[in-house]
Amino acid sequence: MPNSAIEVKFIAIGVSAGGFEALNTLVTQLPADFSLPIAIVQHRSVDSGGYLAEHLNLHGQIQVKDVFDKEPISPGIVYLAPPDYHLLVERGHYFSLSRDDKVNYSRPSIDVLFESTADIYRQACLAIILTGKNSDGAMGLAKIVDSGGAAIVQDPDSAHARDMPVAAINSVPSASVLSLSQITDYLMTLDKNQN
Repeated sequence: MPNSAIEVKFIAIGVSAGGFEALNTLVTQLPADFSLPIAIVQHRSVDSGGYLAEHLNLHGQIQVKDVFDKEPISPGIVYLAPPDYHLLVERGHYFSLSRDDKVNYSRPSIDVLFESTADIYRQACLAIILTGKNSDGAMGLAKIVDSGGAAIVQDPDSAHARDMPVAAINSVPSASVLSLSQITDYLMTLDKNQN
């Protein structure tokens, strides 16, 4: 379990196959007064529209929304990368969207989010890799840790698809490997310790 006394200002999450169920478990457990901003890259089809945000808002307490270009980063909001756009964190603490080439066959790419997060938040960020079938996020997770940030990976044995968590663990052996419920508990403890 990572140290819950660390100062975190931003949380980045990457998820792919099985992500709907994982996010439904994780995000809907967060309280309305959760204070940290969270950005999520979920690999989803171009025609998925805003269903994921609508579902999580309906079943959870924390606000969830698809990001728009140049949107300022505000506390206590879960931001989703829109389908078919890379999501980046920029200096001045706002998001940008890009239609650049796919990375790891993906747009949005988890690596793109994690690498830009590492550049801006450095040791004040936490990155989390959840279920998925490819290796997207593994390189970005290593950059997060190299920049002083913290890394959590969903236990592959509890993931719908274990490839992405296994690739992340291979890339960052020091990452904390936790079940979804342990990740949720850690995030709530971490948030309480920030206040």
